[in-house]
Amino acid sequence: MCEKFTRLLAVWVVLAGVIAYFFPCAFIVCRFGMEWFFTLTMLGIGMILDARDFKPIFIQPHLVLLGTLAQFAIMPAAGFAVARLLHLPPALALGVILTGAVPGAMASNVISYLARADVAYSIALTSMSTFLAPVLTPLLTYLYAGTYFHVPFWPMFLSIFKMVIVPLAAGMGLKHMLRDKIGNFIAVFPALSTLFIAFICGLVVALNKDYLAGVSAIIFAAVFLHNALGLSLGYGAAVLYRFDTKRRRTLSLEVGMQNAGLGAVLALKHFSDQAALPNALFATWCIVTAAILAEIWSRRSAD
Repeated sequence: MCEKFTRLLAVWVVLAGVIAYFFPCAFIVCRFGMEWFFTLTMLGIGMILDARDFKPIFIQPHLVLLGTLAQFAIMPAAGFAVARLLHLPPALALGVILTGAVPGAMASNVISYLARADVAYSIALTSMSTFLAPVLTPLLTYLYAGTYFHVPFWPMFLSIFKMVIVPLAAGMGLKHMLRDKIGNFIAVFPALSTLFIAFICGLVVALNKDYLAGVSAIIFAAVFLHNALGLSLGYGAAVLYRFDTKRRRTLSLEVGMQNAGLGAVLALKHFSDQAALPNALFATWCIVTAAILAEIWSRRSAD
């Protein structure tokens, strides 16, 4: 039951967005708990990780470094290019760039499994980009978005460290200490993480209800282009790296799927409600497109 709930993340995010649009107060009243919700999300993700998931990093570190390089080179630059191409207002431009600067989405690991890709490589890439995020996310946001807004590097660094690294490590530690006692409840944690991400995206919609109606077309265009560039350029990078088919699929998904929930929280905390909009929409759209790709790829041989 919990696994089915988790796989329907896109459905819950869309549902939360619809409810938030018509009943914004139900979400806005809980804004004070936003950071705690995301912290609990990462704690839940940490509970399903295992030390063995990091083996590929040590066995073939060059492959993980190449994939991580593609992740952080492609998506922030693509976000900047999309913002310039569509002449986005400063707040939305910042939001698109921030979407590109956050690490890969943990949901990519599930999608990689469905796509018959390299799941171990997916987990290694997501983990590496997540642990590098406290430095690279604010740095890349500053480099690409510094002309739009003042980017507070150190406050962003501390926010990511507290909301991502600490709970992720705590979750892994708790799983190690309580392994025999929580084995039957592991599936609950990603389900709770799914619920919290849906709430965060709903909160963004609630805060931008009036603004959203006037800019919806341009935001959807930006999210569509950004995601399409990530998926296609990620696959292209894997071709240049001479990866096999499974790893090409994996890198495409890793680059095209972003932890946009983190981007939304950072935008709300350090910038503006409007800057969070592209992140909330990307969180849903990237799962939809990745699920479609996974369905197509699952029917094709990866040999």
